[in-house]
Amino acid sequence: MTDVATARAEPHRNTVLLMLLVVYIFNFVDRQILSILATPIQAELQLSDGEMGLLGGLAFALLYSTMAVPLAALADRTSKSWVITVSLAAWSGFTALCGLAQNFWQIFLARLGVGIGEAGGVAPSYALIGDYFPSERRATALSVYSLGIPIGSGLGVLLGGYIAASVDWRTAFFVVGLAGVAIAPIFKFLVRDKVKGVAGQSEALPEMQRPTLRETARILARKPSFWLLSFGAASSSMLGYGIAFWLPSLLIRSFGFDLVETSQFYGALLLIGGVAGVMAGGLLADKLGGHDRAYYSWLPAIAFFLGAPLFGAGILSSEARVAFFLFLLPQALSYVWLGPVLSAIQHLVVPSARSTASALFLLINNLIGLGGGIYALGALSDFLAPAYGDEALRYSMLYALGLYGIAGLLMALAGPFLRRDWVAE
Repeated sequence: MTDVATARAEPHRNTVLLMLLVVYIFNFVDRQILSILATPIQAELQLSDGEMGLLGGLAFALLYSTMAVPLAALADRTSKSWVITVSLAAWSGFTALCGLAQNFWQIFLARLGVGIGEAGGVAPSYALIGDYFPSERRATALSVYSLGIPIGSGLGVLLGGYIAASVDWRTAFFVVGLAGVAIAPIFKFLVRDKVKGVAGQSEALPEMQRPTLRETARILARKPSFWLLSFGAASSSMLGYGIAFWLPSLLIRSFGFDLVETSQFYGALLLIGGVAGVMAGGLLADKLGGHDRAYYSWLPAIAFFLGAPLFGAGILSSEARVAFFLFLLPQALSYVWLGPVLSAIQHLVVPSARSTASALFLLINNLIGLGGGIYALGALSDFLAPAYGDEALRYSMLYALGLYGIAGLLMALAGPFLRRDWVAE
């Protein structure tokens, strides 16, 4: 096939972005639905907060984080779109299997399967966006893609709550899991890898010139900005994932909400605050980062420093309506980092190593943030229960707010290094 014919066959970049967003929404629907279903699952399977924290964090993050690296390397060297398609079908199938679990270990193993599947979805998607969108629009495009986090989380909470209240928690897993399986062939039909190595680049790199996993890791290891961005994001994610998972339980225990009220409250919080924060971060990063690349990390730093005390006010509130508005702004601020940081990671390596670089970043972010945050808040709640009773979860969240201070400091330090480590296209 000639280059002209191939170019005509390629989907429009906005179509690619839209389909990647749809897949990412399913990613977070399947991931977040466990949080809204935690109370009925704990009641039926007789699980503690610590065990529930393992299901929400370590069971998912263990293989999600580690398998992402080899799957991203495979995507860089074969087909990004095929890896995403197979991954979507796999994690959706395992989500449906969660509905069959009869005890802790059965649902633990099903969650491991969800993690393995989702490992192949995110890093190749970042790389496809890098291939289709030019540098000056990449943070905004990655922010549009990252809307999958608040939209998927919000839909997972809303759908999970309504289905569980109307039928049962098992049906909620069946519905969202099988829907994802059905989307997989549609995605592959509409999305293909870009033949060019990068938007506007005349020639793709030959296979022999593409950095291997080891070479990419060695390049990133020498760049201080990679470590500061990765551990800054991981610190914020420990708190972010912890609050995202446990806030529904806090609303039920401390505010007296039922399952439907909880899904409405938290779903609206995610959709309104999350969407606003994600888009603000990407748009501001592309605008300010064009003048000074340090803003790709300074914007998240400012958001974390502002978000911590605001989250504290919401957690301490005793009235539901007041709490909603107190949570709304920090919820938005907690998502500001996504577009800027993900774009910066894309620019630390050559285009042909983007999937691998993204996976190495996600390995640190998710293994520490997702794997540790949910379990840590749940275990701390168990530890504080003798002193605080039903309010233990509230104080567990309060003690964890210091993680945003650490995240803000690391992001602030990364700014000057980004100016030096940036790889121009």
